[in-house]
Amino acid sequence: MKKNNTRGMAYGVGVGPGDPELMTLKACRLIRENDVIAVPGKVPQDAVAYKIAVQAVPELAEKELVPVYMPMVKDRDVIRESHAKVADLLKSYLDSGRNVVYLTLGDSTIYCTFSYIQHILEADGYGVELVSGIPSFCAAAARLGVSLTEWNESLHVMPALHNAHEGALEWPGNYVLMKSASRIPEVKKMLAESGYDVIAAENCSMENEKLYRSVDEIPDDAGYFTLIIAKEKKESSI
Repeated sequence: MKKNNTRGMAYGVGVGPGDPELMTLKACRLIRENDVIAVPGKVPQDAVAYKIAVQAVPELAEKELVPVYMPMVKDRDVIRESHAKVADLLKSYLDSGRNVVYLTLGDSTIYCTFSYIQHILEADGYGVELVSGIPSFCAAAARLGVSLTEWNESLHVMPALHNAHEGALEWPGNYVLMKSASRIPEVKKMLAESGYDVIAAENCSMENEKLYRSVDEIPDDAGYFTLIIAKEKKESSI
């Protein structure tokens, strides 16, 4: 979409899963080149995305940091209201001709809260560009030393929060289960009955990373950044 030349551009920038060395060159460049950086949370310096990015781009600490708070609730009206407030906040910078770089964990196209802001901005004629980051499930697979797909296998990515029930794994192929933390016991039960090989990463590529090689190893109180990979068992070639 073409932008109004008097307005700034909004960038949704993925900072990757946690290791600052996994940030892209483009993400680092955009942070360096722009002065207004929007960071999810009430206190920008406490945000995980900020802590990742500032290690790769120390200049970030001197930027104008804009806290972007969106409550984690299920009330659709409250969610829509918070999205509108954030969009209006970003517009105040964009209308003055300044670009805004919005930091987001992982990739900017996968279960990303910036997507909702993007829709509002674009509907109102603002220019938006998404900058990919390494997705958490790709980083987790690499840390666990496995492939996500081979030959003709399909890959299904789903939020376990909404899919921890019998029949959720109905399609052939391998699965990535994100947003599992609040329902880990139900997810583990579903996976134990599925016949899949299960591995997982908690806080992938961060300092407190933990890797699990079976469904039984995954603790019931696994943290928010827990990602599960379920792979179909391969038939023996012997």
